[in-house]
Parts: sequence; structure tokens; C-alpha cells
Amino acid sequence: MVRARVLVLVTLLLLGCAGCRPGRGTMPTTTGGPATPAGSSGLPVPGGPAVSVPEGQSTGALTVGDHQRTYRLYRPAGVTRAAPLVVVLHGAAGSGRQAEAAYGWDAEADTGKFLVAYPDGVGHTWNVDPDCCGAAARDDVDDVGFITRLAGSFGSLVDRSRIFATGISNGAMMAYRLACDTKIFAAIGPDSGTMINDCAHPAPLSIIHIHGTADGIIPYDGGPGRLDNAGAGARLPAKIDGPPIPSLIATWRRTDNCGTPHSTTAGLVTTSTATCPGGRAVELITIAGAGHQWPGGRTAPALQRLLHLDPPSTALTATPTIWTFFAAHPGTRAG
Repeated sequence: MVRARVLVLVTLLLLGCAGCRPGRGTMPTTTGGPATPAGSSGLPVPGGPAVSVPEGQSTGALTVGDHQRTYRLYRPAGVTRAAPLVVVLHGAAGSGRQAEAAYGWDAEADTGKFLVAYPDGVGHTWNVDPDCCGAAARDDVDDVGFITRLAGSFGSLVDRSRIFATGISNGAMMAYRLACDTKIFAAIGPDSGTMINDCAHPAPLSIIHIHGTADGIIPYDGGPGRLDNAGAGARLPAKIDGPPIPSLIATWRRTDNCGTPHSTTAGLVTTSTATCPGGRAVELITIAGAGHQWPGGRTAPALQRLLHLDPPSTALTATPTIWTFFAAHPGTRAG
């Protein structure tokens, strides 16, 4: 019985969203949620002198509030200045190291010549909303401030018009919060996530969202996921009841003043793209039959068996797909 309880808790941490509010992700007209940190309304906060970044893999730390925050960074050989930066946000119970190993962003950076940052969430979670998720939400951790500081820590090595964020599950939800509470990102690329934070006055940006129709944790059609406990969990309440993903994307298309979307289907993958003013776009990629996973990524077999994780879809490789979109949509938000 104890082992079963531990598995349920770990599964919730790894995949879920604790206590998400019904009907969130629809950009309410009333202001709510934590206050926007200083500097997140414009260019990245400098955070002191630029950090010296060696080529290849490296690690670093920043002190934000009461927490020392850690991250990993990858700098391809030959990148000397003004390169794009992609911030990759792990899912709950993940880490920067796990995300770097699982999703193939370092190899993509070698080809595209951009930097990749892999921040670590407090307690392996991100503070998306007061109701979600885990230790980060419980302690009201300033994740927006941390990621904003991180993005501004590398001086002239980063092109501030080409800062992007992507993530899976809890990390995908954090990407949506960054889109709402900062103006430093040119585009975000959520996978297997949703938006549950208040987003009263979002500024336009480009979005590519990837989701499987068989996702049982954050359902494509909205509503409770299979780990929902109606918020009654003693250790980790979980009310997973987000909006339908097409409705969420339609809301962002209205925010971006986009035109009518155009859809194409190739095998199991349907891509719906709307072009928007300022060179922006909002794109939804739907994978028929895919679950809660990073398409084309890797999951440790033992962990997959133990936690009954969905295997990564082979119908699409998410990392180059997201990077191609990012590269085509530099921002007008910063600068």
C-alpha cells in the first residue's frame, strides 16, 4: 500500500498540475495572480555583469529571493555573440539535466547556432498559479523573476529579439505564464500543456503548441484528466480541468489579431496555422492518438514502465519542429 501511494504521488508530480482552477486559460478580463516582478515588462533584467559562458555544457546559479536557483547551459562551438536563446522548461518531477538528456536540444543548437538554457524548478516544479504545482506554488516561488534574470545574464551573447521558451506539461504551463507576465519572449512552444494562470493583459507573441488527442493528463478536449482528485488529495491536490486546447489557441489568435487559420494533415499530424501582424503566427499541431509525451524524445524504459508513461510519438519530432518555428518568428516585443 505504501509503495502504491508513493507511485501515485510521483506520477502526479511527474505529469500533473496540482489544483488547477476550472475554466482557466481563457484570459479573464480581471487582474489576478502574483504581481509581475520588476523588469519583466520589458527587456531582460541584467542581473549584474554578464556571466562568462564556456563552449559546450556548463552549469550556473543565481540567487533570486530566498532561493539559490540552478541551471544548465549549452553553447555550441562558434557562437560568439548575439545568438538566439531557447529556455527549455522541464515537466514536474523533472530537472534541467533530465530535459537536456531527453529532448535533443543540444544537437539542434549545434545546427542552428543558438544557446539553450535548462533551468531547474524548486522541488522539481514550476509556480504556474497559486493552485499549481507542488512546492513551487506552495512556497510562491518567483519563477518568473528567475527565468527573466536568467535570460538577461549572458550579455551581448544573446540577441534579445530572439529569446524563446518551450516546455512540457508543468513546463509548458510555465511557458504560458511567461507569455502573460513578461515581454521578453518572441515566441513560446508548449507541448502537452495548457494555460491555467490569470492572463488579463497579454501582449502579442508567436506560439507553436503541440498536443496529442489521447493525452490523459491534460486532455486535448479539456476537462478533468485521469489523475484528477477534485482537489482533495492530502499530499498533492490535483484538479486538472483546463480549457479545450483548440479554444485556448483560438484565444491567443484573437490576442494576436491573426487571420483565419489554414490546416494541413500529413498522416497522424494536423497543423493549423494562422498568420498575424508583425510577422507573428499562432500554430497548433495535433497528433492523433498521441498521449502525454515529448514527440521524438526519449524516456528511460524503467521509468516509463514504473509510472505507466505514454511512449513518445514517432509521428513528429518536436524539437526541430519547434526550432524551425522559432527561427522564423523573431520578436518585436523586446527592444
